[in-house]
Amino acid sequence: MNQLVLTYFKNPKKHELFLTILLGTLSAFGPLSMDMYLPALPVIQQHLHTNASLTQLTITTCLLGLALGQLIVGPYSDKIGRRKPLLWGLVLFAVTSVIAATSQNITILIGIRLLQGLAGSAGLVISRAIARDLYSGKKLTKFFSLLMAVNGIFPIISPIIGSFILKFTSWRGIFVILTIIGLLLFFVVLITLPETNEVTLSKSKSEAALDSTGNILKNLISDKFFLSYALIQGFISGAMFCYISGSSFVLQNLFGLSSNMFSLVYAINGFGIVLMSQLSSRISDSFSENTGLKLGVYLALLGSLLLTISLFISNSLPLVLISLFLIVSMVGLVNTTAFSLAMQKQGQHAGSASAVLGVGMNLVGSILSPFVGIMGDHSYIPMTILILICEFCALIIYLSISRKKVEI
Repeated sequence: MNQLVLTYFKNPKKHELFLTILLGTLSAFGPLSMDMYLPALPVIQQHLHTNASLTQLTITTCLLGLALGQLIVGPYSDKIGRRKPLLWGLVLFAVTSVIAATSQNITILIGIRLLQGLAGSAGLVISRAIARDLYSGKKLTKFFSLLMAVNGIFPIISPIIGSFILKFTSWRGIFVILTIIGLLLFFVVLITLPETNEVTLSKSKSEAALDSTGNILKNLISDKFFLSYALIQGFISGAMFCYISGSSFVLQNLFGLSSNMFSLVYAINGFGIVLMSQLSSRISDSFSENTGLKLGVYLALLGSLLLTISLFISNSLPLVLISLFLIVSMVGLVNTTAFSLAMQKQGQHAGSASAVLGVGMNLVGSILSPFVGIMGDHSYIPMTILILICEFCALIIYLSISRKKVEI
């Protein structure tokens, strides 16, 4: 940990678990804002007297806010510190959740979900930046693996929580719970979390103002190694988003799984992310982050190849399930190691670097996901092809930077 936090916490090791849980929860605004809300979509459509397309648009605008907000909040946190943007983001998240809970028409809900996504992006980008403020090297890999483990639990439990809430209240109750979560996190951060950006604290305001956000982002993108790690994350995550978009109709419509069995498979794959993120920590102890990244990229490609083979085999459900587990779980291994490698030299601009990595993880998936269902619900060929393309692109980029390192 850096010296600032060492002086803040009398026993930093004792508080490491607390920091992991807090930062993991802050980084889970995506699952909290999206997965917890999914079971309520049909109900919202009925209550607001709208159609399915407009109801789905509330998801799109939230995702857009989560992506764009990171590019705003990340660089801003490099200039003025982590605490203020995070606290303001939590307040805005709580306020927008209240407005969403009281929305009387779909237009207001669509707009407020954009703002809610922008607010939630603060937790996503700053939690990762704080991790880089506190750690570096293999310690960063180990800590980020714990962060991914905590974060990975939320996609598993969020839909379950949403369904549970709907048993006792209307869809508005989900946004009330999100309001409470936002307020609780605000007070926890306000009381317990110190400023971690020592570089910002050592600068005068005039010096901080000289840092151009555009120049910082330009320098990050021009860094071939950083950009390569960001793209690897993007393609590996893109394959997972293709799975998320298509898995429901593939497993339920084509292979006849019940909704309960589908939920079980979804949960197992989510647990795989948690498991692999922890494996990345073990690998970094004995080998290097690059070894973990290499293993994750190759296993993810193997999963995509097995999924492709399943297209030519009748009654291939077991092979499909194994393939999807490899594809999804490798996100935990690849994202943990790629994040650590990408952030090693980004201490001064950790917020901006975290923003670029965060947008990269969502960009490929947001572009490809609409094409997953291009052949309707009677074929998973498009999903398979898109996943295969993503994994091959990740491998090509990995091999490219491996050669560059050898040349250096």
